[in-house]
Amino acid sequence: MQSFQIGPNEAGQRFDKFLRKFLPAASGGFLYKMLRKKNIILNGKKAEGGELLQIGDQVSVFFSDETFLKFRGNPSPADGADPENRGEKKQEQIREYERAFRQLKGIEILYEDDNVIFLNKPAGILSQKAGAEDLSLNEWLIGYLLKEGRLTEQALQTFKPSVCNRLDRNTGGIVLCGKSLTGSRELNRLIRERCVKKFYRTFVKGEIREGAHVRGILHKDELTNRVTVSEFPDGKAENGAVIETVYEPVRVFSDRTCLDVELITGKSHQIRAHLAAIGHPVLGDPKYGDEAWNELYRSRYGVHWQLLYASRITFPFVTGPLENLSGRSFTAALPEIYSRLMRESGK
Repeated sequence: MQSFQIGPNEAGQRFDKFLRKFLPAASGGFLYKMLRKKNIILNGKKAEGGELLQIGDQVSVFFSDETFLKFRGNPSPADGADPENRGEKKQEQIREYERAFRQLKGIEILYEDDNVIFLNKPAGILSQKAGAEDLSLNEWLIGYLLKEGRLTEQALQTFKPSVCNRLDRNTGGIVLCGKSLTGSRELNRLIRERCVKKFYRTFVKGEIREGAHVRGILHKDELTNRVTVSEFPDGKAENGAVIETVYEPVRVFSDRTCLDVELITGKSHQIRAHLAAIGHPVLGDPKYGDEAWNELYRSRYGVHWQLLYASRITFPFVTGPLENLSGRSFTAALPEIYSRLMRESGK
């Protein structure tokens, strides 16, 4: 018999969902058969699979050691598989987390508790992998938690901490991450329900003297990974997504305006495409920006990334596991180029 006690990162989910992660090499049909035959029990009793797990629950599995290892993803030689190869793959994954933590530089921890961690991501780093060989903020996060002893290799079998809001590779700023299952669920819910207010600092082309709340219809071309924005309500919402963006000028220069932007909806490339659509492209944006203007600032100031930074996050009144965040705001330090452009007049 093998026994496992439910901890914070397993609690709150259905028993059958936990079993699929705990025994990843077993089919769903096999797991339900084992539940019916009481070869897998919960707290010493027969279970159906739909039970919600609680901290301290005891899972007992009445398999032979070889069968248990097989369905855990560690087959024995008798199964015709190479356990050393499977173990090496797991260790390679751990080494990838460690490598990301060593190699990805400039990531700042803004806040951390038992459930969540907020990071300040520099431009140029992926939030999540785009390809198999990539290192991203996600791998850095797990590498950091392993390094600090706040996560074990065993715990990774049933839950992996991850980012909850993604930023484009070349957009820097605050990324919210879940350290626990509870933290991930609650953060994702708050983001999904648009309870978290997200503010960006940017420079755009031209003069903007007054703030505005603008709406539009965003259309995405999956093949080119580009979006276009049409006017609202002239555009047809059924052919795209309604987007809302609020902006307020911070300071106006001769050829540019520093803006604070609040992202009401959170669609792909929304701020960059929306501002470009109203005639004020983001400085340094290679996809939706003004190429000649970008080149001027690249040669004069070394602007190699789009100057769009997720600079502030504000939480609503929150109760429950994330009550530490209730009503709080978190601010990320801006790169030095922002200060320089605020000091210098422009043309």
